[in-house]
Amino acid sequence: MLMELSLFPLGKGESVGKYVCRVLNIIDRSGIPYRTNAMGTILEGEWPELMSVFKKCFEALQKDCSRVEASVKIDYRKNHKNRLDEKIHSVERRLKRHLRK
Repeated sequence: MLMELSLFPLGKGESVGKYVCRVLNIIDRSGIPYRTNAMGTILEGEWPELMSVFKKCFEALQKDCSRVEASVKIDYRKNHKNRLDEKIHSVERRLKRHLRK
């Protein structure tokens, strides 16, 4: 299962990098495979572990943020693993070239 996550506080000014770092630290230390980008992070795992990481991230912001926005997208595909990379490789095979990273 893939989960795309974007989680950040509102009302903390234009730059929320220190809060994003707090969330990414939790994700990185979880051991779950992930890819981050300028707009969010995609994690790959099973439902319980993904929800556990999401909960920890949310609670970490909740400690000193009175308003938190979260956007979550789930992509479930039965019996498929390593989709973080495989979905990109599938597109690249069809294009017959590598995409920019």
